[in-house]
Amino acid sequence: MALSQQITTPTCTYEQPLGLFINNEFVKGVDGRCFETINPHNEKPIAAVHEATEKDVDVAVAAARAAFNGAWKHVTPTNRGRMLIKLAELMEQHCDVLAAIEALDNGKAYSIAKIDVANSAACIRSTARSSTPTRNPSTTPATSPLGSAARSSLGTSPCSCSPGK
Repeated sequence: MALSQQITTPTCTYEQPLGLFINNEFVKGVDGRCFETINPHNEKPIAAVHEATEKDVDVAVAAARAAFNGAWKHVTPTNRGRMLIKLAELMEQHCDVLAAIEALDNGKAYSIAKIDVANSAACIRSTARSSTPTRNPSTTPATSPLGSAARSSLGTSPCSCSPGK
């Protein structure tokens, strides 16, 4: 199965990755299994996407730990904040496409999805601002990053939930 597919929404056409995002690239699942993602608004299939198994999560967590313990661990909080600001800016620049994807995947109104994207970008900006070191160490609960995590967003709104994690 391919690792991407062109998808048309009522507001745009875009190239949808179908693989698992592991080690900075989209890859097929270890077991090669896929499942259909369904538009809950009309109950029609959107695309078949690669399914993550426990093995895939292990591979992803190992890759995340390697990145975390490599160069990322030495990136200053200020530079991490700059990267988050860049992410928020990209979300704002591509708000229409992200909202179309969110609406298609969740069956919600496009206008609400646009608000979700804007709120997600705002959450990321807030996190970026809090990454700047302060003069009062008592306001900084952790002095080093905690590590990596695996997360499922089934039954939720990924765009509005993920930034808070």
